[in-house]
Amino acid sequence: MRSSHKGPFVDHHLTKKVDKHIKDGLMTPIKTWSRRSTILPKFVGLTFLVHNGRKFISTLVTENMVGHKLGEFSWTRLFKQHSGEKRRKAL
Repeated sequence: MRSSHKGPFVDHHLTKKVDKHIKDGLMTPIKTWSRRSTILPKFVGLTFLVHNGRKFISTLVTENMVGHKLGEFSWTRLFKQHSGEKRRKAL
């Protein structure tokens, strides 16, 4: 857990991209590899393309996401299905 007097962590390059998008009024997605950055209130309404290690996942930021990390909304593992007797009996 990060110390409260330091404030939330956001990569500087991501902050620059967000400020430029807001200033210019751009609505294009912001491509980022920074999964560790915290979502700030000024990110609400913007779309991010967050890298999950293989591809970029589109994420539209809403008010409920403020305070969470970008990586929480870009899953890195894909669950296929459980195998075993239960599945065979169901078929």
